[in-house]
Amino acid sequence: MLKGFKDFLMRGNVVDLAVAVVIGAAFGTGAFITALVAFVIVAAAVYFLVVMPLNKLAERRARGLEPKTEAPSEEVQLLTEIRDSLRIRV
Repeated sequence: MLKGFKDFLMRGNVVDLAVAVVIGAAFGTGAFITALVAFVIVAAAVYFLVVMPLNKLAERRARGLEPKTEAPSEEVQLLTEIRDSLRIRV
């Protein structure tokens, strides 16, 4: 679990965000430690509430434990055709 969190933190976008937060805090109020702690808390919350559940769901789907989504119903297909024909007219 911590390895996954470390991998999440080391991704390019998250590291860029952390650098931006730290630099902004250093030039703003000088609360470098506060900004760093706030970033770690937010990153942990995002990882454990969003990334981790989505990874587990993807693993379950890959193993076949999670049912794949079914084809859309006839009503949905009809509504999609209506939407597409309206787009063509506009």
